[in-house]
Amino acid sequence: MNWPEHILGSDWKVKSAGGLTGDAFVAEKNHKRLFIKRNSSPFLAVLSAEGIVPKLIWTKRVENGDVITAQRWLEGRKLKPEEMKSQKVANILHKIHHSPELLHMLLRLGKKPITSNTAYDSLVTYAAETISAYRDIEKASLNLKNLLPYTTEQEMAVCHCDVNHNNFILTHDNQLFLVDWDNAMITDPATDFSTVLKWYVPESEWDAWLEKYGIDREDYFLERTYWYLLFNTVHYFNWHLERNEHNNAMEQLQKIRKLNDEICHLF
Repeated sequence: MNWPEHILGSDWKVKSAGGLTGDAFVAEKNHKRLFIKRNSSPFLAVLSAEGIVPKLIWTKRVENGDVITAQRWLEGRKLKPEEMKSQKVANILHKIHHSPELLHMLLRLGKKPITSNTAYDSLVTYAAETISAYRDIEKASLNLKNLLPYTTEQEMAVCHCDVNHNNFILTHDNQLFLVDWDNAMITDPATDFSTVLKWYVPESEWDAWLEKYGIDREDYFLERTYWYLLFNTVHYFNWHLERNEHNNAMEQLQKIRKLNDEICHLF
């Protein structure tokens, strides 16, 4: 990547930070490192101000219209799966879901709340081919339809929508950040905490984790939780298929099969 000299200077060494888009880089000079990204959402500034992502250092626009952002590079590591049931994870999710600043910014950026009805209609269209081609996806579609009435009239909030241990960074000084906000939307917070509960927390500890998060089980809690689990898994199955990522798609299909079976026994 040949960064403009007036942005970084020729004495900075820039290398790819990986990722699907190829727009993220690590820049280093004199043992100082920055996380550089091209065309980040303006949402990043609010996330930084709220302490949810590492501090935003600067934002600059270059001649071709690209917006370059630089964030503080923090030494740390990704969370281990067993750490996902911690109080720190519950706290950061609660903060995100209850932040008026985050909600206001997404609304300003033109994001509209996505209800479960809207999401279901979109998924049925998006997954039309796999619904007809895979029996497990057809069954999942029927389960989503049957559980849909239990998911309506929920309070909407900003959600990360890809909550997994790889997106949580724990720094050496014990600060926790949640990164990779490309999928953020305004929807039911169950889309986030259902993922934590199902894939990281033993079911016997669900109530204890919900207490850490700050809520009790409500009416139709299980129906709502399983609806978002199944919805997100079907979405990612199709997403991986689109990218010819067969192994990842089959991993999601196994999860869908398991969720379908559990739904049949639970309800």
